[in-house]
Amino acid sequence: QVQVVESGGGLVQAGGSLRLSCAASGRTFRSYGYAMGWFRQAPGKEREFVAGLGWTRGNTHYADSVKGRFTISRDSAKNTVYLQMNALKPEDTAVYYCARDPTPGLGIRVDDYDSWGQGTQVTVSS
Repeated sequence: QVQVVESGGGLVQAGGSLRLSCAASGRTFRSYGYAMGWFRQAPGKEREFVAGLGWTRGNTHYADSVKGRFTISRDSAKNTVYLQMNALKPEDTAVYYCARDPTPGLGIRVDDYDSWGQGTQVTVSS
């Protein structure tokens, strides 16, 4: 069983920045052969892919809506993945979730991921 805990959300003005953290742990958490991803869900909308990172190679993938503004990274020693969010817009307002893809395939579908955190709220005011 893998546990995932997000932190770092909050209220920020448009144009500002936030950094989200996601700490993963658990007896079956492996240090190879999987990916970590960030998703978000706004009120009344479906959960959508934001960014993914292959843990072994460090390869990344982003949704078009956040390319050039968001950066996903990892600290392997801490089993932690980060999402640096810059130039935030009101439409980025959502609950942000971290999750593990048990394959290295950088999936973009919710069903590709098997371990989810509880989410952290990000609110961007105009």
